[in-house]
Parts: sequence; structure tokens; C-alpha cells
Amino acid sequence: MCHRARKIPVDHGWTGVRPTEYSSSGHVPRASEPTRRSPTLEAQVFISRSQSLLDGRDPLALVDAVLATYSKCAIAFSGAEDVVLIDLAKRTGRPFRVFCLDTGRLHPETYRYLERVREHYGLTIDVLHPDTQQVEDFVRAKGLFSFFVDGHQECCGIRKVSPLRKHLAGLDAWLTGQRRDQSPGTRSTLEMLEVDSFTGQSGKPLLKANPLTWLSSDEVWQYIRERGVPYNELHAQGFRSIGCEPCTRATLPGQHEREGRWWWEEQTRKECGLHSRS
Repeated sequence: MCHRARKIPVDHGWTGVRPTEYSSSGHVPRASEPTRRSPTLEAQVFISRSQSLLDGRDPLALVDAVLATYSKCAIAFSGAEDVVLIDLAKRTGRPFRVFCLDTGRLHPETYRYLERVREHYGLTIDVLHPDTQQVEDFVRAKGLFSFFVDGHQECCGIRKVSPLRKHLAGLDAWLTGQRRDQSPGTRSTLEMLEVDSFTGQSGKPLLKANPLTWLSSDEVWQYIRERGVPYNELHAQGFRSIGCEPCTRATLPGQHEREGRWWWEEQTRKECGLHSRS
């Protein structure tokens, strides 16, 4: 049977299942309901208790549940349309953290956009940087554009994956803006909740939440327009997927959004390693 994604409600009501009212009285909720525990609820336990949320496919409800359960949780913001996650988190009324990866090679428009988002939502955005010595050694050995010759994985590993791993090591959960339709070759089996391949604090399993999993690009942009959410000006220039400046270009009508990323490589290789599912 084919299931349709839930449209995100643009008002302040909820669709689908209302997240659990988290009790501090010691009451044990039904098995399908997440709750705050001490010590922090294990990722797999949270997933097993969240079936009603997964069945409902409600991004807002899932964001609320994750933020309510995990205090050491953060939203990954790429400087693109995943800003929707920040807007959803703001609507929950719960405290939340946001981080982004500054590879040192982002578009100027993206840097300006990060500042606009910070001001619009009154946020502190944790900007992560790669290890300076690693970058210098890599560039000295291979130059500034080695990815055009031997692929992007090594460069992304240094500029993105390493700082991400370091940051996630202090968390119990994180939220990403991944969607199934972003990259049919690599994200077609994406789930709303996963145990990440990276580990969290103290080497424990890390919960990875992908609230936008079932939404299409059109549905995400409908939400952005209806809510007046700020967006990266590169989108108005034909960029549907935004990464580092040398590795991202505008797409033509009819092209998939991922075709603007690493266009010299095959479709199945268009992941930077941040979302390894192995």
C-alpha cells in the first residue's frame, strides 16, 4: 500500500498523534510512548516506544517528542531548506540547540543566510570548523580541487565528517533535514528514527531523527512560503541542493535536485559521509 506523507500544519495545532505528556511522577507510559528517563533513554528504546509517532508521520509531533525526551540534542542545519526543522522546533516552545558545519568553502550567500536565520529566530548557532592542521596538510599535498580528480570523500571527511563526529560525541540525539526524495539512490529507505552509525556521549548509541523523511520538496517549500520562513537566496538562483561552493551548481528544469551536487560523479556516490547508514 502506498502511504502519503503528512503535510506539516502551518498553524499552531497538531495533526495526527499528540506527543506524550511527559510525566515526572514515575508513571510508566504505554510502550508506544516516549518519555524522559534518567539516565537518558536509549535510542532503540525510544524508537520502539514511538510507533504511534512513526505511523502518524507528523514532523512537528516528532520534533516535539525528541526535544522533550533528550536534553543533549541538537538540530543540524546545512544552510538550506532544512531551516524548516528550526521553525518546527521554535513552534514546540521547547529549548533547542542548532549547529552547522563551516567547511571554509561555503557560498558567500550561505554565510549571510546563517546570520539571517540567527537573527530571525533569536538563536545561537554553534558553527563547527574542521581541524586547521588537517586542512592545511590536505591542501598542501593535493591542492584545492583534488575532488575533481579522485572524488569528494577525502575532502568531505576532513571538512565535514571529522568535526561532526566530534560534536555528536557530546550528544544523545540529533535531528536532520533528510528526506527520501532528496536522493533516491541513497536515501530511499530512510526512516524517521534511526540508531546512528556514529556514537554519542560516552560512546553510547546515538538517536538520529529525520522528521522530514516523508515530505516532498514541494511540501517543504509550501511550508516555507506559508510560514514566511527565511531561505537561502541561492534557491532563487536555481540551486535546489546547497553545499560547498566548488561542489554545488544550479540545476536545469527537469533535473533532480541532487544533480547539482558533485555532478562529475555517479549518482550513487552523492553523499558526503555525514549520513552514513553502514
